[in-house]
Amino acid sequence: MAVAQEAVAEGRAESVSAWVNEALRLKVAHDQRLRALDEFVAAFEAEHGQITEAEMHEAARRARGRAVVVRGAQTSPGRGAPREQGAA
Repeated sequence: MAVAQEAVAEGRAESVSAWVNEALRLKVAHDQRLRALDEFVAAFEAEHGQITEAEMHEAARRARGRAVVVRGAQTSPGRGAPREQGAA
């Protein structure tokens, strides 16, 4: 519980108990979102068929292409060269 005690000492939590309660609240909310996502994917696949590995890779590629760099230049894996914003 060192992390909780540190949060109390830094004024980020009223008490260890309050920190634990907040952590549990966040865990419950996270679990609810995961269940909702699982239900959404199951319903989508029931209507449209199973999402393929290729479709997931394509969606990830498109998402990376739309990403905005907020902490300086990024490097492409294995290339070492800076990548410009929006580059895929």
